[in-house]
Amino acid sequence: MKVTLWGTRGSLASPGKDTARYGGNTSCVEVVGDAGTVVILDAGTGLRGLGLSLPRSLRRVNLLLTHLHMDHIQGLGFFGALRNPEIEVHIWGPASTTLDLRSRLTRYLSPPLFPVHLRELPNTILHEVPCEDFEIEEFRISTALVCHPDPTVGYRIESGDAVITYLPDHEPALGAKKFPLSPDWTSGYELAAGSDILIYDAQFTDDEYKTRVGWGHSSLTHAFEFAELAGVKSFVPFHHDPSHTDDVLDDLINNSIGLAQPDFSVMPGVEGATFEPS
Repeated sequence: MKVTLWGTRGSLASPGKDTARYGGNTSCVEVVGDAGTVVILDAGTGLRGLGLSLPRSLRRVNLLLTHLHMDHIQGLGFFGALRNPEIEVHIWGPASTTLDLRSRLTRYLSPPLFPVHLRELPNTILHEVPCEDFEIEEFRISTALVCHPDPTVGYRIESGDAVITYLPDHEPALGAKKFPLSPDWTSGYELAAGSDILIYDAQFTDDEYKTRVGWGHSSLTHAFEFAELAGVKSFVPFHHDPSHTDDVLDDLINNSIGLAQPDFSVMPGVEGATFEPS
């Protein structure tokens, strides 16, 4: 498997710099299997660039949405594959207690928010999650609801011996007097346990988190503690606070590594970065 970050909910450029090194696009990650299967995690603004990079011979794309907050679906209307009648696009995402997935997506893919209706897009097939484990060609996918406002799903992708877990919006410490909890009581643990690569919410500093409990995101400290609890091999801090500059993010991540002394590798979530499970 090869993992490419097309949107990380990036950063601000540091003073004196023209561009933000961590990136400016919202959440979007591409996973390509050894046999060429393409799975896309979330449809943030990075999806447009990802779509332009897809091989012209590709005939199926699999898009897994964690939830339907705007920063995770903004790229949908600009994803060229949705308008290509030769490509079958499968979209997985959560329903709500009152609306199915199609009704929820239609609220965005219809006027006045977008000029094209979802019903007008050819070869678009919808699937609701969470559900029983399912297969997409060479991949086996597991899903589960995780702690974040509105229905939100995490994904575990397995191929051969390699495992990638994607939890970009997650607050496992919510309601806990002391974190981490035991595995049985920790949201998202089963998805992440033993992963080769964990792509994970690391939005807040510890001080920021104190005034943002219940917002649905992790502090860097909680993120490192969750990764340690799950016994992952590599950790990708992701879903950065876009008000942080590149320099601030560098300092936060390096300081967290120094304090946590993790026994797993840390690969900062920088737009354009690629990873392969070892």
